[in-house]
Amino acid sequence: MFVWGSPLDVKVAAEMFNMDWREVYDCFRELQEEYESGGRGIVIREISKSFQFCTRPENSVYIERLCTPVKEKRLSQSALEVLAIIAYKQPVTKGEIEAIRGIKCDRVIEGLTRKGLIEEKGRSNAIGRPILYGTTKLFLEGFGFSSLKELPDIDDIGSAILAEDEGDAEDSLDFQQIAIDLTQASGSASEDPAGNGAEDPALGKPEEAPEREEIEADQPV
Repeated sequence: MFVWGSPLDVKVAAEMFNMDWREVYDCFRELQEEYESGGRGIVIREISKSFQFCTRPENSVYIERLCTPVKEKRLSQSALEVLAIIAYKQPVTKGEIEAIRGIKCDRVIEGLTRKGLIEEKGRSNAIGRPILYGTTKLFLEGFGFSSLKELPDIDDIGSAILAEDEGDAEDSLDFQQIAIDLTQASGSASEDPAGNGAEDPALGKPEEAPEREEIEADQPV
């Protein structure tokens, strides 16, 4: 794990040692518990049956002082909404995503795909066999989840996305943000720079030109 750097898949380690992957998984978990119980500054986190060394969250302030600041990758509010829908509804088609948001999201999906946060999971049996999208291991790694089971419980993702925003929503959110309170990820409509077809946060859909394609705020990768 130290040499690999990125999360090391259990099956990759099993092939290296010619062992059954279940036995290797147990070894990883045993080592993980040893680091955790010892109160060490380095811990082992699990990401979808992959393991990685990382520092303790409570030591982040000291790590930030030590390391040279780097430019953070950020997601726009619209990208975060689409990502949340895919995470909770996967596998899901683009049409289903747009039905929830009430606005086209081709550019947003393209941007999330380029960032490696979502990927194609096959095709639906519906008419035209549209592409099905799902999240990737990078999504779990970036948001600090071990598996999709750790996502916050939400009864209706559509209602959460379309809920009225009671505060001023920021234009972009930190990609490294771990806790996603989707019940507050509301409104989030992209403003039309021309002043036409502006989205009403309470309705979650544009007043005019509902078919206008939304452009992701952080389009350049």
